[in-house]
Amino acid sequence: MQPLTNRAKPVDRRPMTLVERIYLWNIFKGMMITLKHLFKRKATISYPEQKRPFSPVFRGLHILNRDEEGRERCTACGLCALACPAEAITMEAAERKKGEEHLYREEKYAARYEINMLRCIFCGLCEEACPKDAIYLSETFAPANYQRKGFIYGKKDLLIPHPKEDPEAYKKALGNRYKQSQNAN
Repeated sequence: MQPLTNRAKPVDRRPMTLVERIYLWNIFKGMMITLKHLFKRKATISYPEQKRPFSPVFRGLHILNRDEEGRERCTACGLCALACPAEAITMEAAERKKGEEHLYREEKYAARYEINMLRCIFCGLCEEACPKDAIYLSETFAPANYQRKGFIYGKKDLLIPHPKEDPEAYKKALGNRYKQSQNAN
């Protein structure tokens, strides 16, 4: 029967020579590979001192966004939770009361918003599903933790800093989004 590809190699059944039996040639070839790698640039990065550059499309920790006046954008519509294939997002909606207009943009807001980062697969579907641009994935990667409850981020952990009260932290949290919005204006 004719093979479909020429990838199959015939097995060499001839007896081994003295050099092959002593195995010195193969040890020498392995040592040459080791010596070659000694002089190459190291792939390891000393993390706290050095940060590795990420791709411009890197998706990291989730951020709950605010508008320019500092009001929360999330209207608790639940589209992000529905779009999440890992079911990592849970939320509870509440009605805005009189006098809370400076806190929330719409009549409904997310009273409780949690993301289980152990379940999250960083797909970005929550970001795409949100009609109010209330959630996005930042350029910050998830830090290590020793307990499971440390990976469940609540609303206070996810909410971006207030743009008027702490403008520097707000710009830092926006990352490249802030730079892109400045270039667009």
